[in-house]
Amino acid sequence: MTIFNGKGVYGAVALGRISVFKRREAAVKRLHIEDTEAEKARLAAAKEAATAQLQEIYDKALKEVGEQNAQIFEIHMMMIEDDDYNESIESIIDTQSVNAEYAVAVTADNFAEMFASMEDAYMQARSADVRDISNRIIACLSDEGNDEGGSDEKVIICADDLAPSETVLLDKDRVLAFVTAYGSSNSHTAILARNMNIPAIIGAGDDFLKAVSDGMFAAVDGYTGEIFIEPDDETRTRLEKKQREDEEKKRLLQDLKGKENVTLDGTKINIYANIGGVDHIGAVLANDAGGIGLFRSEFLYLESSDYPTEDQQFAAYKKVLESMAGKKVIIRTLDIGADKQVDYFGLAKEENPALGFRAIRICLTRPEIFKTQLRALYRASAFGNLGIMFPMITSVSELEKIMEMCSKVKGELKAEGIAFSEKVELGIMIETPAAAVISDRLAPMVDFFSVGTNDLTQYTLACDRQNAAVEQFVDTHHEAILRLIEMSAKNAHANGAWIGICGELAADTSLTETFLRMGIDELSVSPTFVLKVRDAVRHTDLSK
Repeated sequence: MTIFNGKGVYGAVALGRISVFKRREAAVKRLHIEDTEAEKARLAAAKEAATAQLQEIYDKALKEVGEQNAQIFEIHMMMIEDDDYNESIESIIDTQSVNAEYAVAVTADNFAEMFASMEDAYMQARSADVRDISNRIIACLSDEGNDEGGSDEKVIICADDLAPSETVLLDKDRVLAFVTAYGSSNSHTAILARNMNIPAIIGAGDDFLKAVSDGMFAAVDGYTGEIFIEPDDETRTRLEKKQREDEEKKRLLQDLKGKENVTLDGTKINIYANIGGVDHIGAVLANDAGGIGLFRSEFLYLESSDYPTEDQQFAAYKKVLESMAGKKVIIRTLDIGADKQVDYFGLAKEENPALGFRAIRICLTRPEIFKTQLRALYRASAFGNLGIMFPMITSVSELEKIMEMCSKVKGELKAEGIAFSEKVELGIMIETPAAAVISDRLAPMVDFFSVGTNDLTQYTLACDRQNAAVEQFVDTHHEAILRLIEMSAKNAHANGAWIGICGELAADTSLTETFLRMGIDELSVSPTFVLKVRDAVRHTDLSK
C-alpha cells in the first residue's frame, strides 16, 4: 500500500479502479503552405467548430453547475474572437507561409507566457485558458473526434490537472472520484467538482502520477485528502465502512425535509440558500430551504452583451419572487469587478482589482446603472417577499447615498402609479473589516446584515482569494474573523437588526454552534448543504 496526500475539495469516500486521464496532444509540425488564404479559411472553420463545442460544454455546465460556474466557457468563447490573438495567428500564417496548427501553437505559447509573467493572479490564470482554447482549435484543425470510448466501469480519474472543460465533460455516471497532481482549491476545476458533487483531491504531487497506472485499485478520502494505492485489507475495510456511514448520513438527511431549524433548547434559526440565477430555484425548493439568502444579480450582466434593461431585470426578479411563493428572497445588487469582469462596462485594468473599482463603488459612481436595477427590484417587490442587499460597504456615507437613491426611486415609481411593496427590507453585506468595525453606526440604518465570509476572510487576512500561493496562510477559523462576526452580531441586535451569514463558512458545521451562540439569526448556504446545516442546528444545545 502506498499513501499520497493532497487537498480534498469535496468531502466523500470512493473506492475503485484507476483510469489515468489521457489528453490528446498531437505533436504540432511546422509545414510550408503555398495558399495562405486557404489556410486562414481552415482556421476560421476550426474556430467555428471550437466555438460550437464550447457552446455545448457551456450548456452542459449550465444544467449541472449553474450559471456562475458555467461562465468560464463564455470567457473561452470570447477569447477565441480576441483581435490580438487572431491577428497574431494570421500574421504568422501570412508572413511565414506556415500551417494554421503551427501558427496557433506559437501564438498560444507567446500569449500563455505573457499572461504567466504578469503579477496579477487573475491575469496569470488566463495563461491556462489560452492553452485550453488553443488546444481545442488545433484539435479541430486536426479533425480529431471526441469519442472517448472505453468501458462502462466506474473509475477514479487521475490526471496532472484538468481544465474546466475537461472536468465538465467527464461522464459523471462513470466517475467515482478524481485526483490531480496539481491545482488549487480556488481553481475553476475544484469549484466545478464541488458543484458536481464529485469526490475530489487536488495537489497530490509529481510522485503520485509516477506511481499510478490504469487498473490499479485505489481508495480516495475526500475528507482527509488521502489517496491509498492498492490499500491493505484493514484500510479498505475502514474506508468502506466510512463510505457506508457517509451514504447513510445522506439518506437520513432526507428525513429532515419539512422539519424545523430549531436547537435542542428551542432556539430557532432560518436556513436559506445561495443561488446564482433563476435556473437554480428548483434546487432551493428540492432541498427545502426556507428562502433565498443570496441571489447574485450579476448573472444578468455577465450573460448579456449589453446592459440589461429595467424590464429584463424586472422579469427575472419577478420570476424568482413568484417561484418562492412568499418565502424571503434577498437579492444582492450588482457585484461586478475583481474576478467578475464584463467587457461592456469598460473597466480599466487594475493592479489589485479585489481592492479596486467594484460592486457598490461602481453603482454609486454610475448612478444610471444603479437606478435601473433599483427600479426593477422595487417593481418586482409587488410579487413576493423581497429583501435588497448592498455589497462592499465600507462607510456610513456610502449607505446614506444608497438610502437616498432608494427613496428617490420609490418616489418616482409612486408618481408613475407603478406598484411596489413598502415592506422591502434593506440590508448590507459585512465583507470588509471596516463595515464590521463600524457596524454600530451602520446597524441603525438597515434592517439586516449578511456576513460575506469569503471576502471578509480575504480582506482581514490580506490573502488574495485568487492567489494559490497564499492559500496555505488562509485560516477561515482565524480568531480575528470570528471576532468581527461576533462584533457585527452584537451591534445588529443592539440596534434592532437581524444578522445572517451567506459566505462559505455558513456551511461549515464545525462552526454552527459558535455562530448560534454569537446570535446569528440566519445561515445561507448552497442548496445541497441546507439539510446538513439543519441537522447540525437540531443537534445543538445552547443551554449548556
